[in-house]
Amino acid sequence: MKRYDDEGGRAAGEPLAEIEDLRVEAGGRVIVDGVGLRALPGRVTALVGASGSGKTTTGLALLGEFPAGARVTGRVHVAAGGPVGYVPQHPAAVLNPASRVSALLTDIARAQVRDLPRPARRAAARERVLRALADAQLPDGEELLRRYPHQLSGGQQQRVVLAQALLLGARVVVADEPTTGQDALTKSRVVDQLAAVAARGFAVVLLSHDLDVVRALADEIHVMRDGRIVEWGPARRVWLAPRHEWTRELLRSRPSLSDTTGPDGPDAGAEPYGPEGAAVPVLRVRNLTARHRDGSRRGATVAVRAPELALYAGQCLAVVGRSGSGKTTLARCLAGLHRDHDGEVLLDGAPLPRSLRDRRREHLAAVQYVFQDARAAFDEHRPVLSQVARTAVRLRGSGTGAAEAEAVTTLARLGLPAELVRRRPAQLSGGELQRAALARALLARPRVLLCDEITSGLDTVTRRGILDVLTGLLDGDGDLSLVLITHDLDTAAVAHHVAVLDGGQIVEQGPAHQVLTAPRHPFTVSLMATAAPRERATPTDPGRRTDRDR
Repeated sequence: MKRYDDEGGRAAGEPLAEIEDLRVEAGGRVIVDGVGLRALPGRVTALVGASGSGKTTTGLALLGEFPAGARVTGRVHVAAGGPVGYVPQHPAAVLNPASRVSALLTDIARAQVRDLPRPARRAAARERVLRALADAQLPDGEELLRRYPHQLSGGQQQRVVLAQALLLGARVVVADEPTTGQDALTKSRVVDQLAAVAARGFAVVLLSHDLDVVRALADEIHVMRDGRIVEWGPARRVWLAPRHEWTRELLRSRPSLSDTTGPDGPDAGAEPYGPEGAAVPVLRVRNLTARHRDGSRRGATVAVRAPELALYAGQCLAVVGRSGSGKTTLARCLAGLHRDHDGEVLLDGAPLPRSLRDRRREHLAAVQYVFQDARAAFDEHRPVLSQVARTAVRLRGSGTGAAEAEAVTTLARLGLPAELVRRRPAQLSGGELQRAALARALLARPRVLLCDEITSGLDTVTRRGILDVLTGLLDGDGDLSLVLITHDLDTAAVAHHVAVLDGGQIVEQGPAHQVLTAPRHPFTVSLMATAAPRERATPTDPGRRTDRDR
């Protein structure tokens, strides 16, 4: 048996962490029931399942964290010693918004070099921080250290948290949807990074709905549904010969570009800039230059340059690019959430005020934003239903009773029953809150819906359902148009028109079928080439892993 000698001389066959017969009850319902797993050094153990299946509760159990007031039975044991690293699905929730990235990381590094002579401590701590950022696929460390968390993309925030875990030196790393909100190139690098972490003898517990990432990384797969593990085994066996119907349903729901961009796809025959006879775009960008200010004398950094971009009524525009490419900044300019920009954003040919505070109520209703981090967008102290209904009251003047009835109907269309949404946000999963956020925006009856990575935290079945809902909305009376901010080319494939961002510049745009099947710019070609992460190799087998290798 292959051995890995840590400080305690522990063999590779002995788990660094273990869960046995875990049961967690909270809020009157069973969240996890009878779950067990072992985290082995040098191995990646994946928990796969739909939003709300219990993956995160199981992962957090390794950190000794449970929902408030939860009743817990079973055994959780961490044999590795030291902390368990945790990379959360929503990194903004664990990053102090008032601290620059340098402060978030430097305190950890200084504690590790406190035995050095005082003159050497600062340089040694700085070197550790920059190395951790580079290991987490953030090579521009010096520039990034000056930023605050809100000045980072979701993918960059995710990697800062990974850098924290690496700095802490944890032997067990729980990665909760670590590629959520990240483009194909960055996703591939994160896969490589987590594979490298495992190769150094760490135990990695991967919680993910992304089956391509699971295929690339996992040694063992545990499939969860409704708080229970319904299937588990070596990754290759589960992938090629699933035994449980739910596992087979997850695999059937994996998206494919050919599903939506083939000859009969949504943009077949579409005009490059709009449908025939459309004179004025519902939303238009002209000569937009957006900046980020770092608070120093260096002034501002240009984040986005968009000379021309148009969205026509009843159509969908997908804005695609890597994490940090400027996608979210562009969307925030459209919504009035980022006012530091030149140029114009026009609604039906009329300029919109740059700041949300200067927009009239009809402007606010017409352009609605669905955020990537749905949990941060809800008040944790109020029931979800009342927060969704509030949109109709505030922006359309509906009565409270009528607004709540409309909210119940809209939420039900998105798969959220009334008894669930009468709870507070903490009692809903991330995927459930994402659908609630979409329902809240729809209650404004918007002309334009800005969706910022809203499918990135969802399992394949739920993602397909959300995309079906969005395309169904477009097939309605033609009053709604969509802007999809996404790193995921399969999600972009539902669009009529695609714009590709790289380094804040629009490098290519055109009909979705053209851009996604015959890209012209080298960056778009590279995105397409890395859309599906490769499977992780072993030292003895550079290709696909087999059951014998396990």
